[in-house]
Amino acid sequence: MDRIIEYMLEEDKGFGDITSEAVVDRDLEVNAYIISKDEGILAGMNIVKELFEEFGVKVTYCLEEGSQISKKDLLLSVKGDARTILLLERTVLNLSMRMSGVASAANHYSSLVKDYDVKIAGTRKTSPALAKFDKYALKVGGVDTHRFSLDDMVLIKDNHIAVCESPLDALLKAKANTSFSKKIEIEVETLSDAIECVENKADIVMLDNMTGLEVKEVIDELEKLDIRQNSLIEVSGGITEDNILDYVEYGVDIISIGALTHSSRSLNFSLKMEQL
Repeated sequence: MDRIIEYMLEEDKGFGDITSEAVVDRDLEVNAYIISKDEGILAGMNIVKELFEEFGVKVTYCLEEGSQISKKDLLLSVKGDARTILLLERTVLNLSMRMSGVASAANHYSSLVKDYDVKIAGTRKTSPALAKFDKYALKVGGVDTHRFSLDDMVLIKDNHIAVCESPLDALLKAKANTSFSKKIEIEVETLSDAIECVENKADIVMLDNMTGLEVKEVIDELEKLDIRQNSLIEVSGGITEDNILDYVEYGVDIISIGALTHSSRSLNFSLKMEQL
């Protein structure tokens, strides 16, 4: 994360902040404030604080991570060199606005199922290089991060299955070649494949892009065969705030939603500066 932030700053700085160097006196001390122009869940202030302090800017929290925020809320105040604050301004705002947007989306979906025994999870559909920031924001928003990276667990998807004989063949290969310390999840698209993978005790079986009725049929059949307890059942694809409770009612264990990170709207923050 530090390397990524360093690159963000280098990208924004270019060969130097020629505007600040032209119009802002050297060593001018100022106060500055990050203010919300939006409503949602606050995320990223810990990272912003570390970044400011690394450059010698003093930071005071106004609201904690995970706080519910409203328009005109004061989020963070800083004191330090004006040129330095201006150098960091866009990076800290871009990061905190995106992270707060992801946290807000996560919190919204989590609240929809708060009365049920089901986990909402993110996916790896993040912006390039921002995965760890997005995952952190998901956690702040109250949902499961799912995999951080490819080494977290075995997740057999359609392209893995395409080079095997069948989903069951892929699952059995994974069981033979994977340490006991790693969970194995497999993505399936049909009732018969779901039954075979649950019978062979995949840790998690993901029902991918199935309709609600198809999901219900799978779970009903697993219960009829008395093998439902063998595997956690995850659903993914096409799940929105309008239909999520249908899937919950069918008795799934996990609902993963890529839109939490690939389509969430950044919140709108601004930084205001004033002379001492």
